Amino acid sequence: MSVFAKRLRELRTERNLSMKQLAEQINATDAAVSNWENGINEPKLSYIISLATFFEVSTDYLLGIEK
Repeated sequence: MSVFAKRLRELRTERNLSMKQLAEQINATDAAVSNWENGINEPKLSYIISLATFFEVSTDYLLGIEK
């Protein structure tokens, strides 16, 4: 599992959000969130920015560049 996938799942579960609830917050599909968390696909930059903004973390944190 990639660092991104792991951190995304951790952030989502810490806030007790379903994949569908997170998807609604960032205007994505729950299938897309599932694919990101399972390492099947990686999100476009616009979704990475939306996720970082929603979770109040840096994009570098999401991508595993910083701890």
